[in-house]
Amino acid sequence: MKAVVVTDRAEGAAGMRLMDRPEPAPAINDVLVRVHAAAYVPTEVDWPSTWVDRAGRDKSPSILGHDVAGVVAALGYGTTGLSVGQRVFGITDWHRDGTLAEFVAVESRNLAPLPGDVDFTVGASLPISGLTAWQGLFQHGRLRSGQTVLAHGAAGAVGTMVTQLAREAGAYVIGTGRAADREKALDYGAHEFVDLESDDLDDLGRVDLVFDVIGGAIQEKSARLIRAGGTLVAITGLGGVRPEDGLSVDFVVESVPSQLTEIVQRVRDGRLRTNIDDIAPLDDAIAALNPSGRRKGKTVISIRP
Repeated sequence: MKAVVVTDRAEGAAGMRLMDRPEPAPAINDVLVRVHAAAYVPTEVDWPSTWVDRAGRDKSPSILGHDVAGVVAALGYGTTGLSVGQRVFGITDWHRDGTLAEFVAVESRNLAPLPGDVDFTVGASLPISGLTAWQGLFQHGRLRSGQTVLAHGAAGAVGTMVTQLAREAGAYVIGTGRAADREKALDYGAHEFVDLESDDLDDLGRVDLVFDVIGGAIQEKSARLIRAGGTLVAITGLGGVRPEDGLSVDFVVESVPSQLTEIVQRVRDGRLRTNIDDIAPLDDAIAALNPSGRRKGKTVISIRP
């Protein structure tokens, strides 16, 4: 099968190659998914799990990508809950080969049914971004109606999900980013926008929840804005940053089928919009995943038209 792989950690994303790799076999409780669309996170080449398995053994050449949408092609021994021919989407295990390939073996517990009226490219754009936003806001941030959310990177793949889900939950959303992101952040539902290059975060006053996708000095400034009892939610690490009188949480997203079902239903209802920047065929994946300009949304690779 064809797959997008990396072989040299020092090369990073520049070392991506489209190669032939063996078709995987589904293990116990796995399904083999015939991939129709897939996506990846640009920082994957820096993750230890891209290069080693759970036992710490080198697994390169490593197939990239963890967002997947496709059709169940085969079941592993003991697999229940899914059937051959069923449309599915979800996140694959971080330490296993990824989804930028024609086939991928996935634990069945990481997949949810993909409704027939949702395109595979849309399905592949949702899992990591949508679940990161959902879990950060509701599981870790304990968001309630009437609260104020500061959403960093509000025009990005995760940020647009955070903005929409928080607003639907009754929160007042302040989006941040560069000046060029203002229109997009407001279009996706932010009530107001802060230009991190020219505006001062300290002028905002207090907020109940900060959703941080940036880290560093921005995270330190943001922590000082959190009201008593509020929460700093981060996906970039905390680096010792703590709100004065609140909680700080750094988390790694998990594939939860019930949450995927909630997210895709909102897409079907028109309550949630995807943020897809580009869709490219597998043969053009290397160029699409290494754009010359700045990414403003998800790049989805269409494996099967």
